[in-house]
This record gives sequence, structure tokens and C-alpha cells, in this order.
Amino acid sequence: MTEPSADTGLVVNLVVDFVCPWCFIGSTRLDQAIAEVAKDTALPEVRVVHQPFMLDPTTPAEGRDLRAHLASKYGGDPQAMFARVEGVAKETGIALDFSKITRIPSTVNAHTLAQQALEKGTQRAFIKELYEAYFMRGEDIGSEPVLLAIATRHGFTEDEARGYLADEKERSETHAEARAASDQGISGVPFFVFDGRFAVSGAQGVPVLVEALRRSTTGTARP
Repeated sequence: MTEPSADTGLVVNLVVDFVCPWCFIGSTRLDQAIAEVAKDTALPEVRVVHQPFMLDPTTPAEGRDLRAHLASKYGGDPQAMFARVEGVAKETGIALDFSKITRIPSTVNAHTLAQQALEKGTQRAFIKELYEAYFMRGEDIGSEPVLLAIATRHGFTEDEARGYLADEKERSETHAEARAASDQGISGVPFFVFDGRFAVSGAQGVPVLVEALRRSTTGTARP
């Protein structure tokens, strides 16, 4: 995990996978919590640093059929599951639409570019567009053309982004970072670490994240 330091303000490490709708919801709620706390608290700069996690590291490069995979994993038609998640997303202000999503892509390449976007200062915006591309537009965020198009809107040249995607060392480092999260005991996402001191697991409501931010700014340890 990235450690906070005096010149980075408040660091929130956010462990996610980009095909996880709860991660999209949790990330959006974090933005809402930051905005709410900033209304009445002298909130330092909040730096959100994403850490890679892979819900299924065995997903092939070409991805999998979403509905067939979920039916095999959980049994039955996943439509009720989709409706529940879409309802929660709508309450959070996200027009999530599973009718547009047909496949579960591999997220190795997306995570690789996201880690590079951190150095460019565009990671948060890059990741937000990844979520929107997949969950709202139904795009395949495992495909190179989609990733290149998004990357070039967030500080990359096309050749630069293509180079990262072709670099096996970069991809291996992405896998290693995702494994490290699992080795640290993280078994589900989203997973938040505030100020390097305490954690919040799952797509908690905005009030929970507001409380976590306030504790971080006041130096109050978790009870």
C-alpha cells in the first residue's frame, strides 16, 4: 500500500477491479463523501491511489461471456442480481446498464495503464472513464483499441500506451501487485485504506466514508 506523506495530503488507497460494479459504486461514493466533508471541514488535499485487484486472475485475454459465467458460478438467471445492483447504482447517481454488457474482460491491461496514469496525475480520471466505458456504454475494456482511446484522453500518447500494453514486465508487475493485495488478506473489493491507518471494506454508504475521512483529518484512531 502507498504510504501517506506530508506533501501528499491525505492518501486514500482504494483497491478495486474495474469489472466490479460495487467498486464503481464505492468509488463514486468516496467522491461524494469527500465533497460532503469539504463543506464543513478544512479538508487537506485528498489523494486517491488505486491498487489493482483481480476478481478472477484466470480470465483469458479474450474475456468470458458474462451471463454464462455468472449462471455457471451462482446458478440460474443473473437478471435479478443485475437489477439489484442497477438499483443501488441509480441511488448513487450512476446509470449502470447491464443490458449493454455482454462479456467479462480481462483487466490486466487496464490495471497496467492505470498504474502508469498515477505518475501522470490522471489516474483517478482515467479509472472513472474505464468504469463508465464498461458499465454505462458496454465497451470491452480488455480490448486494445478501447484502452488506447481512453488512455489518449488522459495523458498518454497512443504509442506510449501501446508500449505499456506490449511490455510483459509491466503486465507481470500488475499481476504481482494484485497478488500482493490478496496476500495482505484482501478478499473482496472495494477496499479502502485511509491515511495508512485503518480500513473500510465494501461499498459502504457515504456516511461511513464521511466518518472515515473525518477521523483521518482529526487523527482519531478507529475505536
